[in-house]
Amino acid sequence: MVQSSLATKSQSFDLVKSEIEQTIRQAEASLERFQENRESGEDLQNCVDFINQLRGIFVLVELRGGTLLCQEAVTLANDVPVGANDDKNVLLTTLNSALFILRRYVEYYHRQREDHPELLLPVINDLREARKEKPYPESCFFEADVKHRPDFCQNLAAAPFEGQESDYEIMARRMRLTFQVALLSILKGRNEVVSKKLIGRSARGFVRLCGDAPMGQMWCLVATVADAMLDRAMGFTKARKRLMMRIERYTREIVYVGKVATGKDAPDSLIKELVYLLYRSGSANPEVTDILAAFHLAPAEFSDAMLKSHGKRLYGPGTDVLKSLSEALQEELNQLKDKLDIIERGIEPDLAELASIAGALEQLANTLLMLDLKQLAEAAKVEAGKLRHWESESRLPAEEELYGLADSVLAIESAIAQMVSHGITSETDALAENQSTSEESLYLREALFVVGDEARSALTLAKRAITAFVESDYDKLHLANLPVTLHSIWGGLQMVEDTAAANVLGRVAESIQRRLLDEKEAPSHQVLEALADALTSLEYYIESVGTREDRNLDLLNLAESSLDDVGL
Repeated sequence: MVQSSLATKSQSFDLVKSEIEQTIRQAEASLERFQENRESGEDLQNCVDFINQLRGIFVLVELRGGTLLCQEAVTLANDVPVGANDDKNVLLTTLNSALFILRRYVEYYHRQREDHPELLLPVINDLREARKEKPYPESCFFEADVKHRPDFCQNLAAAPFEGQESDYEIMARRMRLTFQVALLSILKGRNEVVSKKLIGRSARGFVRLCGDAPMGQMWCLVATVADAMLDRAMGFTKARKRLMMRIERYTREIVYVGKVATGKDAPDSLIKELVYLLYRSGSANPEVTDILAAFHLAPAEFSDAMLKSHGKRLYGPGTDVLKSLSEALQEELNQLKDKLDIIERGIEPDLAELASIAGALEQLANTLLMLDLKQLAEAAKVEAGKLRHWESESRLPAEEELYGLADSVLAIESAIAQMVSHGITSETDALAENQSTSEESLYLREALFVVGDEARSALTLAKRAITAFVESDYDKLHLANLPVTLHSIWGGLQMVEDTAAANVLGRVAESIQRRLLDEKEAPSHQVLEALADALTSLEYYIESVGTREDRNLDLLNLAESSLDDVGL
């Protein structure tokens, strides 16, 4: 029955496909004429009529995304007056983009024979935001009755919080700060893996604080969603960022109102958004499938990864094109770096190589200019000019000059690597301004890699040792070598001039020595939790050491806050 319905829908679409494409072209032509002559009210009205005609066709062939897009496009077009000034350019540009994406979606549906309205949601929301309207939630096309909810905490083991009211307030503040650090990283586009881990950790902390109160159910669901997003490598879209900002308000209530805030229930709209993320993840993990089964759902076959992959066919240049371009440029850079390495090592240096490298840089600059990466192109041209100057003086560059040249090449290499995942953007071009200093030699880079690896191993060892210490009824032999191990990492961080991380690690090592090894009595749960939070925050921070990512100092602040809360 379903196959018959799909076949009928597909046949209906085939009958009107040519008419749809022609109508889109007519709408685009009318809009283009209006943009050239803003006094032409007839062209604007024709554009609206053509879009309305498209909406009627999409209703007949049951393309939900196309129907909603046309509805929003007509509303936006009606907001554009005849004789529109430049302040309406945003509306016109957004409308133009929507028609272009709609044409691509018609081609996509013709090839795939599957309607995925979620693919059109970003451009639909662009139309709404251009009119300063509230965007639709990500679950706009998702149907689920969330009024009757299962026990979201059934697969989540979390010991209830034990402590006094003052301890409750301290932990609530710490968990909120953990969530805020994650949210800030998400909004700034930093390491998403770390952000998901922090959200999961914060959510579990709030589960403990809520106990059996209704709000605990929402936090159990948030924890499950964070784990699913981490497991399935789901990214943070604009809609998901808004969702996390909405959830953050509940952390504020628990901090400022206290336990009373945990007595209310989360709204259905929020629960639906979280359940949708589990559905879209495509995860087959038991904790996910159990929740979905309670709503008579199964994980989506068209998962988030597929949604992202198919979406790239509609928006901008495809990743295949960018990947091929990146590989070609990377090959040129590798040859260029080999020549620089020969000069740096002094292995049969030849002044003719300077002209060869300059030529390669000039050719690379022209390519970058074509890609509209003007700052990077200028950086390449400047370095090529220096090479020409050294050749004219019949001399090889000094060590400091050579490092400056290497920094420019590495900045271009970073941009090319980022181009595949982020596209060609202004942020990519801005990498020209973020070159490392001349003092940062290749040897220092190698040292950073080594320190990062050793620090990660040491922190993992520390967490395991403390766990074994607790499980063995506080046998201090498990911690005997820990302060020395951590102190060695402290020295490594000092060597690579990461004083802030070294200071936090030093506090942790000292706290373990004084509060776990030197004390005769067993440590309190609050002390152990604070140490665990500090070590986890340090571990997440260390992940960026030795990589090209900016280090997140908020994670160090979070670690220090955890230690401060219990006087460590």
